[in-house]
This record gives sequence, C-alpha cells and structure tokens, in this order.
Amino acid sequence: DVELTSDDPFVKSIDASIQAEVGVSLDELLNPAKVVNLERDLFNLRTELATLTGKVDLDIAGLPTDECDGGGGGEAADEIRQKIAKKEKDVALERRSVFRGWLKNVFLAQAVLSFVLSWIMASNPAQLFGGFDWFYSYNMDVSIKVLGFWWWWLFVVPSLRSRRPKGAEKKALDIAFLGTPLISIVAPALTKDTELIWGANLLVVAASYAFAFLTDGEDDDDDSGSNQPEWLKFIYKSLDFGTGRERGARQ
Repeated sequence: DVELTSDDPFVKSIDASIQAEVGVSLDELLNPAKVVNLERDLFNLRTELATLTGKVDLDIAGLPTDECDGGGGGEAADEIRQKIAKKEKDVALERRSVFRGWLKNVFLAQAVLSFVLSWIMASNPAQLFGGFDWFYSYNMDVSIKVLGFWWWWLFVVPSLRSRRPKGAEKKALDIAFLGTPLISIVAPALTKDTELIWGANLLVVAASYAFAFLTDGEDDDDDSGSNQPEWLKFIYKSLDFGTGRERGARQ
C-alpha cells in the first residue's frame, strides 16, 4: 500500500475542492483523514461502477457519480450504487465539519486547567482530595503526587497539541510529548521530590518551545521532512495521529 500524503495529486484535488466549496483547507476540517479515506473509497466505487455499466475508458477523477454510471449492471451495480450513496452522505457531512476557533479555545482552557490541577496534585493533593475518607484510608497522597507530574504527558501537552498548531509550536509540542514521559520515568530515580519533577517537566516544555522557535525556518516545517533522518520522520509522523494532521489514507 502507498500512503497518501499532502503532496499527492489526489489529496491536493480534495483540498482544492473543499476550499472552493467551504472556504477552508483540508487540514482545517475536524477529520481530514476520514475525508481522504471516504473520497478514496468513492473513487474506487465509481471506478467499479463505471466498469460494470460499460464506461470502461472513463477518467473517473473529479466526476460525479451520475457521469460514472452507464445504467444497468444488475444487482452488483445496484449494490455499489447503495454504497456510493451512503458514502456521499458521509463525506458531505465531514467536508462541512470545520475545526472551529472556539474548539481550539476549549482545548487551550483544558490545558490551562490541567496545568493548575497538576501542580496542586504534585505539591499538595490534600487541598483537592483531603475531604474524602479514601484519600487517607488508602494512603493516596504519594500516588496522586506521582500522577500530578505525569499529568504533563497525559493532559497538558496533549491538550495543546489538540489545537493543531503548525510550524514552530507543533515542533515544540512534538518534542515535549517525547520529552515529558522521559523525564517522568528517569527523574524519580534521582529524586523523590514530586514538585521538583513537576518543575523538570515544565522546564522540558519551555525548552522545547525555545528550541523550536530558535530553530524555526531551518527546516521550514515541511511535511516531507527531507532534511530529517528516517527514524525521526517516523516518530513525528506517528505523533500526528490523533491531532488531525494525519492523512491515514492508503491506495
């Protein structure tokens, strides 16, 4: 299977049609990968329908279903028409589902709330949970403190990444998403001070931003990552899953 990237002509044609129809780019949709997959499926189904109905030499790209359907074709063609109709409804809905600014603000607020909550958990969890009997009965103080500094990797950084930043900020958060769990794993071997470990995670995130913005422009944040080693490109591509930047379509 060949993965479809943003440079693929098929993906570019989808992007152009969405911009003409909705006024936003493919990356600004809620589920860009799903749109690409649906469009890929429709292309294949229309190709199959054209073959079954006698339009064997037709160039399917960019054509609506009715122009790919020569009529007839029996039950097999009818089944394909039903599949096409369903996928056309799905893709029409997805193409209009835009990742709005207010949703980005929700993720930002979630990150800020997680930031504050994680500090309280790592420093003084009794402030939050001291009123519950289970907190003392099960000696949850240490467990919640540990969860507090892991909160960086579990919620703070993912919430910021969910805003789908681009350029230097995306690079910074990719680095932070790799660096914070490393700190949370290694630091407890050096210190049991959960506040200090929480602070180390903060420093990693701050350093990631500093590094990304200071080196911004050196690689132009290109999707191809031509100046990056293969292992690093693989890691960054893996990190894109779940943030809306993945294409996910194969042909």
